[in-house]
Amino acid sequence: MSSEELLPKINEILDRAKQLGFTMSCDTETGQLLRVLAGSKRKGDFLELGTGAGLSTLWLLDGMDAASRLISIEMDESIQHIARTCIHDARVEFISMDGGMFIEENKSKKFDLIFADTWPGKFYLLEETLAMVKPGGYYIIDDLRPIETWPDDHREKVQSLVSTMRNLEDFYVVELNCSTGLILATRK
Repeated sequence: MSSEELLPKINEILDRAKQLGFTMSCDTETGQLLRVLAGSKRKGDFLELGTGAGLSTLWLLDGMDAASRLISIEMDESIQHIARTCIHDARVEFISMDGGMFIEENKSKKFDLIFADTWPGKFYLLEETLAMVKPGGYYIIDDLRPIETWPDDHREKVQSLVSTMRNLEDFYVVELNCSTGLILATRK
């Protein structure tokens, strides 16, 4: 998709998300990183935990080749509806269900890239989700920088997650102090 085609789609998704009061779409830096990583995996199998309104979905699709496939999971059907109606691409399968249930039911599947942008696969079922990453595959999480709207106990959850990620033995891990705070891990 050219920049001239991508920008109107981004704006459409952001406008519709704003109308529903959804403000958690990925930012441009995260999106661009997702696009680059997706572009490095030809004929890739991708998993997005947390479609939201579909902005990160759009960035992933923009980097994917024609033979790649993306499964995008979202529990909130009203928010995912934005993605379903704005993104018309046969390479993506939208599934409306709890991400934890998806992980539990699909533990045997392997992916070249997993973007965990919701609680399941990030704050719980982390070990199961990491086991779904193929050798040489990527696991990406965002939203690790503190913000004012975090509940009191959330900072501790993030610190625990970051500590766990730092100590993974079967992944190379880098913390990226950009965007909303990212960790990128690659299975050895």
